[in-house]
Amino acid sequence: MKIKFRDVSQGSVLARAVIELVEGIYLNEITILRDDDDIRVEFPMKSFKGKDGRAHFMNIVMFSSEDKKTLFELDIKEEYRKWRQNFKKVLIYES
Repeated sequence: MKIKFRDVSQGSVLARAVIELVEGIYLNEITILRDDDDIRVEFPMKSFKGKDGRAHFMNIVMFSSEDKKTLFELDIKEEYRKWRQNFKKVLIYES
């Protein structure tokens, strides 16, 4: 599994990830969020408006068990921490 991150400096969003699941198949727009002092992974969702006028949300990525989801999230978090060590965030201030 290859993961590429790109920096996003908007509020609690730290970065976005693109994961190559197998050769030539990519999962896009996985969001790395800051949650107090921890990191949280958010997977993309599909939203649509139903006939009743309410908004409905559907997970695009599904897991066979909660354990598999947790392990996948831990892998992403570990790769993000390694990436962040190699590519420090640069803050620019204007005076």
